[in-house]
Amino acid sequence: MNNIPQIKIGVVGVSRDCFPESLSRRRMESLKAACQGRLGENDVYFCPTIIVESEIDMMTAYSQCLKAGCNALCVYLGNFGPEIAETMLAKHWAEFPSGPVMVMAAAEEEDNDLIDQRGDAFCGLLNASYNLNLRGVKAYIPANPVVLPEDGARELSYFSRLAKVIYGLKHLKLISFGPRPTNFLACNAPIKGFFDLGVEVEENSELDLYKSFNAHADDGRIAAVEEEMKKELGEGHYIEKVLPRLAQYELTLLDWIKEHKGEREFVALSTKCWPAFQTEFGFVPCYVNSRLAAQGYPVSCEVDLYGALSEWIGMALSSDTPTLLDINNTVPARIFEADIKGKFDYKPSDLFMGFHCGNTCSAKLCHPHMANQRIMARTLPEDVTNGTIEGDILPGDVTIFRLQGHADGSLGSYVAEGEVLPVPTRSFGSIGIFAVKEMGRFYRYELLANHFPHHAAVAFAHIGKELYDVFSYLGIKSIGYNRSINEPYPEENPFAK
Repeated sequence: MNNIPQIKIGVVGVSRDCFPESLSRRRMESLKAACQGRLGENDVYFCPTIIVESEIDMMTAYSQCLKAGCNALCVYLGNFGPEIAETMLAKHWAEFPSGPVMVMAAAEEEDNDLIDQRGDAFCGLLNASYNLNLRGVKAYIPANPVVLPEDGARELSYFSRLAKVIYGLKHLKLISFGPRPTNFLACNAPIKGFFDLGVEVEENSELDLYKSFNAHADDGRIAAVEEEMKKELGEGHYIEKVLPRLAQYELTLLDWIKEHKGEREFVALSTKCWPAFQTEFGFVPCYVNSRLAAQGYPVSCEVDLYGALSEWIGMALSSDTPTLLDINNTVPARIFEADIKGKFDYKPSDLFMGFHCGNTCSAKLCHPHMANQRIMARTLPEDVTNGTIEGDILPGDVTIFRLQGHADGSLGSYVAEGEVLPVPTRSFGSIGIFAVKEMGRFYRYELLANHFPHHAAVAFAHIGKELYDVFSYLGIKSIGYNRSINEPYPEENPFAK
């Protein structure tokens, strides 16, 4: 997938001076062997230096990991470990290259000699955690952090996925074209939260975008992009007269990314699409947004900067194209009775329709086809509302989630896993029938109670565990989720039946 980091984890073994260094070295070799077939040499580097109570060892290991091209770090306690040197290494790494840090420890082997070969890393990890806190270092510690080699290899592989987001946010730029549409405070974005996360923000006007669009009027690449669009949608599923302008717009955005990413490695976009966009540009941009997302550049609608950020996070974790949808409407009783009741284990309140005008990439839709934006066409000439892509969303696993900046400047989030049902929506746009257990209560006591807007990022996989761990690492204090019927929300009336 384009536009997400490639992670290489430097694994550094540590040893306390009153414990045998050979034990840590042997356990590092066992961990390395367990990683074979799971992580390649471009994914993980096992540092040859074992840190033994020495700041000199620490700096040597730090330099070796940097030289090897690592951008994430795992401190591995092969025995009790040197709490000062190991946490100084974590602090240096968190400061430069601003990389994510993981700490885990070796379990005693089943046939271990518990007299001369006992490592006590179970104990040492407690002191490591205490020292990390003293130094103000955030590190990822797995749920089961004291591991045998096979479990350690799995944890390294999992951490690699989290590290893509944690590292990537420090090297991400959000580019927006606004301001937000009038009478549309829902996507208000207090931008301090982005800087707290290490994300750079570039805000532009719609006029800047229009000027650049016009400068691409005679771009020699337009015809080739038109042909790509035709091939993607297939004969009879596109509106030919609007394709040149859509291709011109796509090239405008791609060139803007190249010219404006600056010192950042990764980019997500947030653009405007109404009320003046249609009449001045002569189309709606939804289909282009979908194509850019498929190329690895998520584009949120309606200048929703936190929506764009959430989409990029979902893309990095799933290595797949995300989308952004409205948590839009309830499922009519007639559809429930005809197509869902008795066939799926959901009640009506577990269901909703996720919809947007037409920004979901064609690979995630059933029978994708280009259309006009019907809502906008109620007040505008239909001819300027062409450019959406429509189709029911493919059935399968999904995660709906959002990282959001609240009005007081704090950051909050939610995560819920579910599925899109293989049930026709009988509607328009990019749309699907979503099923999330206890969605009704989640909607009332999480989304409404904590003031989340209507846009939800959608990943086409179950990545709830990964998202929760990432948000925790980032210091997000509020992480909402869809609670079971036996787990009330703070504001939920315990006497309600």
